Amino acid sequence: MSGFKKSTAITPTQILFNTEPQVSVGIVVSDSGVTANSEGKKIVKAGTPLTGNLEARSTAFTVGTSDAVGVLLHDVDVTNGAENGTLLIFGFVNLDRLDSATAALITSEVKTALNAKVTFIK
Repeated sequence: MSGFKKSTAITPTQILFNTEPQVSVGIVVSDSGVTANSEGKKIVKAGTPLTGNLEARSTAFTVGTSDAVGVLLHDVDVTNGAENGTLLIFGFVNLDRLDSATAALITSEVKTALNAKVTFIK
């Protein structure tokens, strides 16, 4: 035994246009309504608009549009139920860094709901 261990890590997708300024908070992400991918994993993608109560962040946040309060900063695997995540509540998101399905969720309703707290830039 050489004492070396091999591990594989994945670099999270960086959705921010600029990392400063930004404000984010810890939340719980719901698995409700999330469809499993081809590998059987339920992944809520970075950039997904979420709704929930910012004063009760331990209550699971769900995908939202007209009532969005922020966007998910990093992918969250909810295959085994609700999991911890990070919600961006102020900052600049680079739309070119979102996958096409997630970018399609950024509607005019989402932009209005976030009221310039989160700005989307291409």
